[in-house]
Amino acid sequence: MQRFTQLQQHRDILTRTMRGIEREGLRIDRDGHLSTLPHPLALGSALTHPHITTDYSEALLELITGTHTTVESLLRELTEIHQFVMQQNRGESIWMQSMPAILPPEKDIPIATYGSSNTGMLKHVYRRGLAERYGKKMQCIAGLHYNFSMPSELWPLLDFKGDSHQEQQSNGYLALIRNFTRYSWLLMYLFGASPAASKSFLANMPHELQTFDHDTFYLPYATSLRMSDLGYQNDAQSALTLCYNDLDSFIRKMYDAVTQSWPAYEAIGTHRDGQWIQLNTNVLQIENEFYSSIRPKRTTSRGERPITALMERGVQYVEIRCLDIDPFEPIGIAASTSHFMDAFLLFCAVSESGFFPDGGHCAQSQNNFALTVKQGRDPALTLNKEGSRLSVKDWGHEILDQILAYAKELDIAYSTTQYSAAVELQRQKLDNPDLTPSARLLQELRNSGLSLQDYTLQKSQEHSDALRFQELSVETDQKLKNMAQESILEQKEIEVSDMESFDEYVKHYNDSLKRPA
Repeated sequence: MQRFTQLQQHRDILTRTMRGIEREGLRIDRDGHLSTLPHPLALGSALTHPHITTDYSEALLELITGTHTTVESLLRELTEIHQFVMQQNRGESIWMQSMPAILPPEKDIPIATYGSSNTGMLKHVYRRGLAERYGKKMQCIAGLHYNFSMPSELWPLLDFKGDSHQEQQSNGYLALIRNFTRYSWLLMYLFGASPAASKSFLANMPHELQTFDHDTFYLPYATSLRMSDLGYQNDAQSALTLCYNDLDSFIRKMYDAVTQSWPAYEAIGTHRDGQWIQLNTNVLQIENEFYSSIRPKRTTSRGERPITALMERGVQYVEIRCLDIDPFEPIGIAASTSHFMDAFLLFCAVSESGFFPDGGHCAQSQNNFALTVKQGRDPALTLNKEGSRLSVKDWGHEILDQILAYAKELDIAYSTTQYSAAVELQRQKLDNPDLTPSARLLQELRNSGLSLQDYTLQKSQEHSDALRFQELSVETDQKLKNMAQESILEQKEIEVSDMESFDEYVKHYNDSLKRPA
């Protein structure tokens, strides 16, 4: 309560909260197949463009906003980027589902390319490594990442311990991450939107899904198959249990993961037929390979490793990685979702957040999360709250009651009612599971008689056409066109400035990590 009282006394600072979005989306052709065309030249360089790039595949767009002090300006920019992409690429649409469209054979899924520079080749070879380790299909699953930071002056006011402001801030963000880990099952219930997958995607993969129709598998009460273990088996990562009790422990474990070799990856090797196929044989090639629902982050300079940045300058923001693409929203997220995320993350940051036992292992929370993604809407489901069993509805209401207090503080700070309204909107989903995106999607499939593939193709074309025909201001259109041209020139400058071979560059990159104290 003391921290909440401090927050109330300094609520004006909350208007300097920053948020940003990275939205992934597959480019598809008119028939709903994965695009085999290169990243459109009109969108600029995927290597250097600050807002429009690619993720794993050449066909997997990643649209990135800047950081914003309001939800309104954040979603305005995200909408403008979508409009520009669709207007410059009229023959294709963005797939409006986290689970992929019709994919070509594994060997024909195009891995993203970034030109001939060492920097670009590093990104490409890293993706080759992902294909070797996890398969290309799994890398085509798309999501939406929500980046969030609180005003730096708030952390000392909330009395987080530390010998420096940097340490107080890092400890504050780690407290946020621990609470997020405890309560993120609720996000899966409220916003999970991938209860089904096309049969063609699963092919010969082992799974426990049921038949929905001739072309669709599903689980009746699932919320987010994307965030389940569906088709994803990896001993190296499952053995990796990072600790969020303190930053030093997190950094040490991450350092070990990116420097210690793994036998199965040693067997693959780094080269095949004289070509690089992975950057190294370590548990993780680089830090970004660690798949988690949330990450502590620090902006890096060119060539700087994320661990080094965290070690030297502490945590700057958190990246939330568990949100599905919202199939009912043209830009993949609703304004109410963004407002709720702000209130939820503020609640996670300020509420008491005890350390995890057993060296930071949080098996109980991970199990609650895993149950919710597969069975979240089952009325008989109970979760483990510190040894007691509670229904999703009852525990969810308890959490929302607490979040509402933080939403009201945000409402006062921003002179709005949208934060409280967003919390109450989620409360309706707890009382009526049919209102959740996962239930709505399944009901739309039943009502339309369409398979997941055909329904999503229809929705994708509708959303993409709507964005394409919305008027983009002349100023914004020109600004984004200039950015595209400038990014192409910047890529060329990087390519001509390389002075060492790629082999030397990879060695320097792998050797660039500073050992934690």
